[in-house]
Amino acid sequence: MDLALWIGMFIISLAVLIKSSDYFTVAAEKIGVCFGIPAFIVGVTIVSIGTSLPELASSIVATIQGSSEIVIGNVAGSNIANILLILGVAAIIGKTLKVSWELVSVDLPLLVGSAILLVAVAMDGEITMLDGILCLLGYLIYLMYTISARHLRREKTNKRKLGWKPPVLLILSAGFIYFSATYTIESIVKLSQLLDIGKDLIAVSAVALGTSLPEMMVSIVAASKGKSEIAIGNVLGSNIFNSFAVIGIPAMIGTLAVPESMIKFTLPVMLVATLMYFFITQDKKVTRWEGSMLVLLYIFFVSKIFNIL
Repeated sequence: MDLALWIGMFIISLAVLIKSSDYFTVAAEKIGVCFGIPAFIVGVTIVSIGTSLPELASSIVATIQGSSEIVIGNVAGSNIANILLILGVAAIIGKTLKVSWELVSVDLPLLVGSAILLVAVAMDGEITMLDGILCLLGYLIYLMYTISARHLRREKTNKRKLGWKPPVLLILSAGFIYFSATYTIESIVKLSQLLDIGKDLIAVSAVALGTSLPEMMVSIVAASKGKSEIAIGNVLGSNIFNSFAVIGIPAMIGTLAVPESMIKFTLPVMLVATLMYFFITQDKKVTRWEGSMLVLLYIFFVSKIFNIL
């Protein structure tokens, strides 16, 4: 009975976390536009961060509650799911994902660099505040590049009248994010005790997949509509944010524990998946066959962490 209760709690709290994060992003975007912030700045900050808000919120709560090993599992698992599962499914649905902008010059090296830095700071079994500062500096560099690379024009934006709905929605959704993230982490702790498996394993599988649902929906819808660049770019931006900010911000709160299983298997898989993304996108496209192989590798990864294979 307790097991069914906590499984239900996990599913409901995770669903509320994802939905409230979506409402928070929409409200914040509207407020930004109302204050005359350029749409591009809103896009590269509020919107890009919004899709990774479930990972960030659950990681912060996990650190506060003393279950910091969930953070590395959440980040590494989400990054693996983004590349192997989400990009793979998007490529299968979209048949061939094509991208026109030059990824290899800066974007791809930054993606690989973020993965290498994450592995490097985690190799000693803990991620300290200093490690977190390095990660946040990495995200600052990426943010500055993103803004400058798009040649943002300093044009005046028309301010719009701010109604009462966006601020109220922002406050309410923020409250729901906090409480749903709290119950998500609490249910993970309880389930790990009842099932006698590590919290990091639940984080790297169920939590990582669940918090990646926003990215999955965005990428799949984009691929089905022929908007390949959104699908490919969404994965790239989300992974960089996860490796830098979702690790860096909780590390400011407390030292993050890195289980040995993460060091020996999950983090190397994440690094290999990132390198695969690097090489696959060299020709500026991801074919259906490449997508099928990525999905197959994700199935192998999940099977391996639960000792099915």
